[in-house]
Amino acid sequence: MVKEVSGQELDRLVTQEKKAVVCDFWASWCGPCRMLGPVMETMSEEFKDRAEFVKVNVDENGDLAASLGIFSIPDVFVFEDGEVKAHNLGFLPEEQMRDWLEENL
Repeated sequence: MVKEVSGQELDRLVTQEKKAVVCDFWASWCGPCRMLGPVMETMSEEFKDRAEFVKVNVDENGDLAASLGIFSIPDVFVFEDGEVKAHNLGFLPEEQMRDWLEENL
């Protein structure tokens, strides 16, 4: 399950989580974000042993989005050891998201 978190919660997870954190930056009005939601739910089950999956609403966490240079959504980040390891801008279908995660986790 992909848990919705605040920017503060994401910061804590990124710095304290022992495994990678995959974060989907999204907004409720964003069509591609709504299409990506079910894909991320599937990936969170498949990769649950390798990563924690969360999502952050950019409308409610604009400062965080700005600090990461997010100018378009959906934007999926992989954080590892407190740092951004990778990010993908835009919607990826399930198979492509799986491949991207395999490369970056």
